Amino acid sequence: MNAPPEPATDPAAEAAEQPRPSRVTAAVRRIGWRKLTFLPVFLIAVLLATWLWFRQATLDALSQNALGGGQVTKALWQHVQLTVISTFFVLIIAIPLGILLTRRMFRRATPVAMALANMGQATPAIGLLALLVIWLGIGRRSALIGIIIYAILPVLSNTIAGLRANDPTLLEAARGIGMSPLGVLTRVELPLAVPLILAGVRTALVLNVGTATLATFGGGGGLGVLITTGITSQRMPVLVLGSILTVALALLVDWLASLAELLLRPRGLEVRT
Repeated sequence: MNAPPEPATDPAAEAAEQPRPSRVTAAVRRIGWRKLTFLPVFLIAVLLATWLWFRQATLDALSQNALGGGQVTKALWQHVQLTVISTFFVLIIAIPLGILLTRRMFRRATPVAMALANMGQATPAIGLLALLVIWLGIGRRSALIGIIIYAILPVLSNTIAGLRANDPTLLEAARGIGMSPLGVLTRVELPLAVPLILAGVRTALVLNVGTATLATFGGGGGLGVLITTGITSQRMPVLVLGSILTVALALLVDWLASLAELLLRPRGLEVRT
């Protein structure tokens, strides 16, 4: 007895059934190559060129005084401290507040909180810092509070948007299997909102690096000291070094934040398409 002929197979259907790399995996490959090679090499090249330029540049006594004696290292370390401390306080303020504002009891307060956060960022940073100096006096505390107020908005808005974007059917399913409200929040809602929250943190980090240059006007130190010294004394080497270090630090922070954004993305979001 002859065996029945095998059904014809559609090559397009077979290709569709083959597992394809997820969007996240493709993004990791694409972004990983660019971020892991191009940007670090670019920064090293810029810093090396700057160093070689300073090696052959003729510095007068005022420039040597501004750049010598460990002044550059001190200003850079102060800038890193301002960025890290302000970002830490932004996270512990904005993320819990965003979670609270997405709970049913506090949803009506969301427009007020967002309006205040928008006012904080809409206010010119130098004007906000001046008001804080008048109120709190000159020092690092005034600079830190100004930076924190200026950077709360992206983290707060992204936390709220990320939690609101969750699929209600997933939340209902989690409640249906007996999860407590805290369990739904920590095991379902927050993991799904992580990509948007991390994007807001990345934006806040870059904002903090830039805003920290204004801390010098409030006595907070940082690389802004070199920039203002170069402008007021009309010493181009001091101005160039302060500006290049600020830009390099911002690019480095953005690079590290983008890698953290990829590495901390929940693996469950790697949905095949």
